[in-house]
Amino acid sequence: MSTPMSKPPRLKTAALRAAFALPRPVQRILAGRPVVLDGQRLAVEAQLLLRLLRLDGRDELWAGSVADSRIAIDESAQMVDFHRAPVRRVETSVPRPGGQLAARLYTPASIAPGSGLLVFLHGGGWVIGSLRTHDALCAYLADKAQVRVLAVDYRLAPEHPFPAAVHDAYAAYDHAVRFAASFGADPNRVAVGGDSAGANLAAVVAASPSRRPAYTLLLYPRVDFSTRRRSHDLFRSGFFLTARSIHNFESLYLGAEYATDPRASVLLTDDLADFPATYLSTAGFDPLRDEGQAFAGKLAAAGVPVVLSQHPDLIHGYANLFALGGRFQQATAEAADALRTGLALRPEAEGIQLLP
Repeated sequence: MSTPMSKPPRLKTAALRAAFALPRPVQRILAGRPVVLDGQRLAVEAQLLLRLLRLDGRDELWAGSVADSRIAIDESAQMVDFHRAPVRRVETSVPRPGGQLAARLYTPASIAPGSGLLVFLHGGGWVIGSLRTHDALCAYLADKAQVRVLAVDYRLAPEHPFPAAVHDAYAAYDHAVRFAASFGADPNRVAVGGDSAGANLAAVVAASPSRRPAYTLLLYPRVDFSTRRRSHDLFRSGFFLTARSIHNFESLYLGAEYATDPRASVLLTDDLADFPATYLSTAGFDPLRDEGQAFAGKLAAAGVPVVLSQHPDLIHGYANLFALGGRFQQATAEAADALRTGLALRPEAEGIQLLP
């Protein structure tokens, strides 16, 4: 069983950094024979990481209980938290009906007043994850995209099941727009984004008729609870986000009666014509791959400018692994660049643009 650690597991961190500093041919040997599935070849970096995780006794995101899963993701975040972007962090809060949400504002070292602002909602199956687990990623996005980032600790299930997280996401975006100027940002250039479950919440905010973010950043989102697509079966085990993990997290967050509610299954939203310009990424070895691609297609059909970036060699959660370099960093840097361009240009071109 995992136990809380007041300091990062230094030996594991050192071993991880050493493994990813090795020459690529050596990494290939350590990773084992190439993995090819559905015409896709898993990146060496992803395969090596999965093998190291299995050696450490971890082969999926769910760690046996809610408490252990929360401890495990905190430990994992500490192990890859060795990239310190030059940004200023300020602890703050976001009001919600009946309380406050902890939040953190990231400001790049040198950024002009009136720049864009990203409201970031973290992943973790609506059950785990926090400001801590996504601290390095938020700092990286702020620095690389040259935008302010407001990360928000929305309420988690099972203590606060659906739709508590949705209400918190609405409150976070509304607060960011209302107080953008006090943050040094332009209230007309407030974007919303997130990864996985956070991307689900970001998409729900963007689909709200009363809200219109300037841009949406969706990293491997969950967008449809009503249908199990082909990728759910193809990648149900062996790639960290397993079918069991998905089932356990989602059953804690969402009752079956809400599976077709557009505030959960945003893909089922009737009218997406007013959805903002969007960057949406999918990972090839990810159970959520097919629904993400389906959502990009529906956005394009509605006339929304959308860039669909498919990373056929990566796994779910790659953005949190950017500090390991290689394909993880390349894919995450691309997302940051898209955010920077999207907030600067707010493009009007219609249809899906596929990035190579």
